[in-house]
Amino acid sequence: MISFLSQAVIYLGAAVIFVPLATRLGLGSVLGYLAAGIMVGPVLGLVGSETVELQHFAEFGVVMMLFLIGLELEPRAVWNMRHRLLGLGVTQVVLTTVLIAAAAQMLGLPFATALAVGMIFALSSTAIVLQTLSEKGLMASQGGRSTFSVLLTQDVAVIPILAFLPLLALPAIATLNPDGSIKRAGEDHHDDHHAAMSLVEGLPGWGVTLVTIGAVLVVILAGRYLAGPLFAYIHQTRLREMYVALSLALVVGIAFLMTLVGLSPALGTFLAGVVLANSEFKHEIESDLEPFKGLLLGLFFMTVGAGIQFDVLLGAPLQIIGATLGIMVIKGIVLYGLGRAFKLKRRDQWLFTLGLAQAGEFGFVLISFAIQQSVLPGPLSEQLLLIVALSMLITPLLFILCDALSRRMVDEAEAVEEDEVDETGPVIIAGVGRFGQIVNRLVRSSGLETVVIDNSVKTIQLMRRFGFKGFFGDPTRLDILRSAGIDDARVLAVCIDDADAAVRLVAVARKERPDLHIVARARDRNHVYRLYRAGADDIVRETFDSSLRAGRYVLEHAGLNEYEAHRAQETFYAHDRHALLELAELWRPDVPPSENKPYIQRVRELEEELQTALLNQIEVGDARDADAEAHTDARSKTMPGRR
Repeated sequence: MISFLSQAVIYLGAAVIFVPLATRLGLGSVLGYLAAGIMVGPVLGLVGSETVELQHFAEFGVVMMLFLIGLELEPRAVWNMRHRLLGLGVTQVVLTTVLIAAAAQMLGLPFATALAVGMIFALSSTAIVLQTLSEKGLMASQGGRSTFSVLLTQDVAVIPILAFLPLLALPAIATLNPDGSIKRAGEDHHDDHHAAMSLVEGLPGWGVTLVTIGAVLVVILAGRYLAGPLFAYIHQTRLREMYVALSLALVVGIAFLMTLVGLSPALGTFLAGVVLANSEFKHEIESDLEPFKGLLLGLFFMTVGAGIQFDVLLGAPLQIIGATLGIMVIKGIVLYGLGRAFKLKRRDQWLFTLGLAQAGEFGFVLISFAIQQSVLPGPLSEQLLLIVALSMLITPLLFILCDALSRRMVDEAEAVEEDEVDETGPVIIAGVGRFGQIVNRLVRSSGLETVVIDNSVKTIQLMRRFGFKGFFGDPTRLDILRSAGIDDARVLAVCIDDADAAVRLVAVARKERPDLHIVARARDRNHVYRLYRAGADDIVRETFDSSLRAGRYVLEHAGLNEYEAHRAQETFYAHDRHALLELAELWRPDVPPSENKPYIQRVRELEEELQTALLNQIEVGDARDADAEAHTDARSKTMPGRR
């Protein structure tokens, strides 16, 4: 018990220190977890051999992650991915296996061993890649979907690989036990293998197939017809912990069933997630399992870092680092070629290539299994385990490289020549997204002509499809503004999404036309101050008015009548506009608001003034209602025949 608590304190403490630090530096949480594991393992030696057992437990985070991903996908979406699954996924596994096996054989490994190495390194890290894609919001991109398709195919490929590896077994090498008895390779694990629970052991091929199909059908039918009533029954208890217990039981039970029939637990839970994607309890399940998934994945990454054997690395540094980079280069070449063949755009292609170039957590499983089956010799397996861990350690850096490339890259589809603006009008609208299109519709519906400029060719093409004219170009460029008639325009509406570009546009327009009226869209208060300094006349925060309306509705249903809520809204609006003007004079672009003492002091004073104004407004309303009620009572006494 004490050992368990000490290990928990070590791992959790290291995570709390390193993960926020890595996130603040823009390195991502995965690299933070890996660094924490390296620190508590190889560097400080606070954890030891128990890391391997802990890693097997933490791998359940991958199972949960695929279940939650399945919840986000409807069966139709999975069916639509079939071309990527069969085309991208299968081709990647086969080509990578062949090329890495050929390279290993050229380095002197026997054919059977080289082929096993090729299959092990054909797989990528589902845990690291999907976690990073989710953090960066890239799962919905074309590159993200293609990456997920390959990872799902690889998870399926683990099953035939496990079945094929025993056929590659090396000749048994006899050694002597300490007591003088003969020991052959693979004997240590023979009994464990047969002792493991299995529903398919000893069955003929057709029996294994029937049992496997039956297990998959059980998962589908249980998810379709049993999960809903179970969650409805639990809902009646009104106990949150029962939701958590049932969600965990569901995932653990499916994973256990898949293990009994020799299938991947991750694959089975993913299938269950897809079946439950349309369930009314979907969001409840997600919220219950998300914390467990995050902690288990983090623990898994830490065990990978803690398990890196730097003594093996220092024994042959050039050989191991060279092999790691060589394997990642081979995988990268295969992935890049497949990306070109499947017409991925440049950004998506680099995401696809760099994101899948590493080895995966199933590599640890396959290497251990290959050792048991006498497929890999001991010294080689230690080096392979280190190569898997190092490639996973490098992966977050590859994602950082991918981000840097994406920022400098322009997709070929977007590399379109800018339009020549050949119209002028009294109103110029820069940016016609969800904010600017409403402004444009209102102005045009009122009978005024507008000149719309946007730097997204897709947005302009969509406008034209609906019969609205717009021009593709960078509205911050002075030559485009002049072509749009800024010299004669009465109003410039700055509605673009990019906060920095909006400030630049206001400054350029104000310098060109000091008398031009500029209406600008702001993201938040700091953006308001920047636009104010740049010269905007009217500044509209994109969520301020809608938030005020929502607040008024809350007041109306929380005890205030419509008049009182309306007056409170007006009071807040007037006070906020006055406060913004005052605070804009105290705001300093080189000092964060949280460190600007005069700014903070005035904010507190203004907040107290607002509360006083709102309370006075409510008291005035109460007094008015009392007078009205007294007046009504007086009239009812003078006219007793009326009600």
